[in-house]
Amino acid sequence: MKFNASLVKAVQTDILVIGSGSAGATAAIAASKGRHTVTLVERYGFPGGTSTQMLDTFYGFFTPSEVPKKIVGGIPDTVVNALHATGDVFLRPNTYGAGTGVNYNPERLKRVWDQLFLEHGVDLYYHTTLVGVQSMADTTTCIFFHKGIGFFSITAKRVIDATGDADFCHWAGIPYEKAGEKEPAQSMTTTFRMANVELEQFETEGGKQMLKEKMSKAFEAGRYGLPRKEGSAHEMCQPKCISTVAVKVVDKDPLSDKGITAAEIEGRKQAFAFESFFRSEVPGYEYAKIIGLSHQIGVRETRRVHGEYRLTKEDCMAARAFDDQVLLCGAPIEDHRKSDSGDSETFWQYVPNGGVYGVPYRTLVPQQTNTAWVVGRCFSATHDAHASCRSMAQTMGMGQAAGLAAVLSLDYDQSNKGIHLPRLQDHLLALGAILELPSTPADTTRDGWKNN
Repeated sequence: MKFNASLVKAVQTDILVIGSGSAGATAAIAASKGRHTVTLVERYGFPGGTSTQMLDTFYGFFTPSEVPKKIVGGIPDTVVNALHATGDVFLRPNTYGAGTGVNYNPERLKRVWDQLFLEHGVDLYYHTTLVGVQSMADTTTCIFFHKGIGFFSITAKRVIDATGDADFCHWAGIPYEKAGEKEPAQSMTTTFRMANVELEQFETEGGKQMLKEKMSKAFEAGRYGLPRKEGSAHEMCQPKCISTVAVKVVDKDPLSDKGITAAEIEGRKQAFAFESFFRSEVPGYEYAKIIGLSHQIGVRETRRVHGEYRLTKEDCMAARAFDDQVLLCGAPIEDHRKSDSGDSETFWQYVPNGGVYGVPYRTLVPQQTNTAWVVGRCFSATHDAHASCRSMAQTMGMGQAAGLAAVLSLDYDQSNKGIHLPRLQDHLLALGAILELPSTPADTTRDGWKNN
């Protein structure tokens, strides 16, 4: 996209990462393992994306099976260990069918990401938004807006799109599919946190099963205006606090100015409807109150980039392995969607026999570019495969692979498609990544773990 506004400065870098969610943050740290300059740009004033804006649990580290196995390692381990060192993480057993969750304090996680960036020499730009892309032969110039200084440019030899919405690919003219064009897009969620919850009383009087029954009855009776009959509320690191994934906003376009505005308003409305329900109906919540809403509404899918390979539902359910796989996933398809009856529930489908599938490197390589990668929820996958492989442990694995690939492409003067895959896989293994299903069960009793 051509851009004519006056630019206040021009920055040069070797590797540019746009977006500091779990994928982008890990990509920047991985890229800094090389000898090249790394710049990370984030539109908010803190890192972490979904991991700090709205959630407090990493899923995808473990297979959701009777005998769980740990299938993600490397830089993600470093993050969990840093949280463990300050007492800001604990493991929750197989929760709501998604496998063992790594529960953390999202405020501490912001600090952990900050520290890792600074330790690795990453050049940071917070409060900075991508507004245009100008591609050239050997470099790409991205135009950004910072509220304090206005428009400026960053020119990079390699770019990693970790924006979640594939903003870089969109402005660069790289092809993608928009969620909702074929299958209905997954719903959006405003998460909220409540304090002063008597968790012991809640568990004594029936716990999660009791909550499920009461929510279903309230939904069927039309009380409180609840949008669904199932939802989760789980303990946080902070005593007597809970976090939820209960709000369901459907039929709104998160890429539309009016659509996302309406979704934010609807999400907050639903959150306080749930507060009324919890306080009136659920034992242990009589004196609880909402103390925080997610920084923005949680968006599960918008644009899915067309890569050199597209991960499919058949790949996931067949537990398929690939010669170029750079991470593993064992998560079920978890499709938060609007049902035919009008209510919004969740569809689950599991990888058979507690298995895992490989995620090919080619899903991180967009078509029509030799110098860019895409990581996170905008990677190359169909709707169903995306609904399985969007967990944050997997997006961190994507960032880890893309960050190392960017380094190798510069070291050996190769395109993103020309990377020597065995070399990349060797570097991933040396970092602690897991590329084959371990033979031994995972220890899910520990809250932190060392790199492999």
